[in-house]
Amino acid sequence: MPITHSPLRYPGGKSALFAATAEVIEKNHLRHHRYAEPYAGGGGLALALLYARHTHRIALNDLDPAIYSLWWSILNENADLRHRISQTPITIPEWHAQRATYLAGDSSDPVTLGFSALFLNRTNRSGVIKGGVIGGLEQTGAYLIDCRFNRDLLAQKVERIWKYRAQIEISSLDGRKFLEQHDAREEPTLFFVDPPYYAKGQGLYSNYFEDDDHVQLARSVADLRNPWLLTYDNADEIAGLYAEHPLYRYSIKYSAAVKRVGTELLATSDGLHVGFPNMTPVSLPEGRLA
Repeated sequence: MPITHSPLRYPGGKSALFAATAEVIEKNHLRHHRYAEPYAGGGGLALALLYARHTHRIALNDLDPAIYSLWWSILNENADLRHRISQTPITIPEWHAQRATYLAGDSSDPVTLGFSALFLNRTNRSGVIKGGVIGGLEQTGAYLIDCRFNRDLLAQKVERIWKYRAQIEISSLDGRKFLEQHDAREEPTLFFVDPPYYAKGQGLYSNYFEDDDHVQLARSVADLRNPWLLTYDNADEIAGLYAEHPLYRYSIKYSAAVKRVGTELLATSDGLHVGFPNMTPVSLPEGRLA
């Protein structure tokens, strides 16, 4: 199981791709590029690359106000956040209270909103914030609500991120707007684009995509002047959108819920040397979204 530096658990999180992404950076001489993710979520891969000095600066973006509030709290109110991690009861009544806070979405108090996202992420099945609590409301399951809430480890993770705060930029923009703004900067950037899943996005993410969102994103990615990598779930509709770019299928180990090896799509900008696990070229599919 890959070790993630993020306090968040994410279905389909990309920490397992650290070695492959680091190799892309080194083989393509991109070490002096910023590393930027328009759909950062837990940001585990970005943090791993920063800590290992494969990049000097990371830019993380998430449109979800609760996830952004958590990142803001880590960088700006770290002591308060760590206090809540160490002192908040991990109980079903507290789960209901944190869920109500998350659903209210009051971004005027970012520490409270951000902590609610962290609490639900660590106490819900597979880290799905919209999902149900580990062990069920009656707490009769084999695993209970606190089994993924290691207070000491979580506090260590958020404190370590804070120590790198001068090298971390956060924002809460639409993903396409983030790509446009950061691509226009003078500093060279490597984009890692990991959008909401095509097939199961609505059940996993607060900000899931409709079909047209996937189409519009493909157009924005195609317009980038900086190098990029893009990963998606393995859907022919998505393969059709990126068929004019180098396109592959690769294997990835999922650690959420039932541990298994899955297959995802990888598209890249022209000219990048890549070597993801068990990577094979994709032939042009017959069906496309557009």
